[in-house]
Amino acid sequence: MKKVVVATALAVMCSGAAYAGTIERACLGSERAAGNRALCGCLQLAANSTLDANDQRMAARFFKDPHMAQEIRQSDNAGHAVFWKRYKSFGSFAEATCR
Repeated sequence: MKKVVVATALAVMCSGAAYAGTIERACLGSERAAGNRALCGCLQLAANSTLDANDQRMAARFFKDPHMAQEIRQSDNAGHAVFWKRYKSFGSFAEATCR
């Protein structure tokens, strides 16, 4: 438990651009976030809690190409279907925690 608290504290303290994760960097670079560091940092923490590194790379691509999310959601690929379930969980968690 202590390791989790320390890791979370470090993630919060190191949420600057030099230490930003995949989701945070994509968010900060998007037009919609308009450089909102607090929101983008929160989204990264939510992603760290719900998505693995591969999922985060896929989700980060949605910031540049939102239509890609629709393509993944509607894909017949079984891997995309499994990813989409995890991505929806990320979205629900982020919505609840990043207000």
